[in-house]
Amino acid sequence: MNAVTRYSTPAVVLHWLVALLIFAAFPLGVYMHELPLSPDKLKLYSYHKWIGITVLVLAALRLGWRMTHTPPALPAGMAAWQRHASAIVHGLLYLLMIAIPLSGWLMSSAKGFQTVWFGVLPLPDLVGKDRDLGEWLAGVHKALNFTLLALVILHVGAALQHHFIERQPFLQRMGWGRKGRT
Repeated sequence: MNAVTRYSTPAVVLHWLVALLIFAAFPLGVYMHELPLSPDKLKLYSYHKWIGITVLVLAALRLGWRMTHTPPALPAGMAAWQRHASAIVHGLLYLLMIAIPLSGWLMSSAKGFQTVWFGVLPLPDLVGKDRDLGEWLAGVHKALNFTLLALVILHVGAALQHHFIERQPFLQRMGWGRKGRT
């Protein structure tokens, strides 16, 4: 790959904004889960929900952008199985960026806690209050988050492996380093 083919600026900005929010929401979710009920815990849950709904909105924008703008081609010498794995992992990442916030919103609704985006925009409950459903959705939300963690580790590891071991400028594709020819 002689010329660096980069993602468009909106794609890069959306990628890193969503990544930053996920890197904030995941540890916050793990931390707040074990806290005893208190005003501070409720505040952290609100922040976590704000981040989640923001991820949902940005992921929808990102998915819309991706569907209407062709991403840069992968290197010609990349193995077919790697291309296939890349497509699967990216598809699952997009799916989880939508499914995780929705599962959290559904869980909050089922547990009887309305989601209020940034403390000012009340969002409608997606389901009626149902304790059993809320507990089941909590398990789904947790499983989806740990699946996302595994996929993010795989995604980052693959990008670093391609960039540093195979010497293909993968990090420049997503805005890191010197710009190459397009």
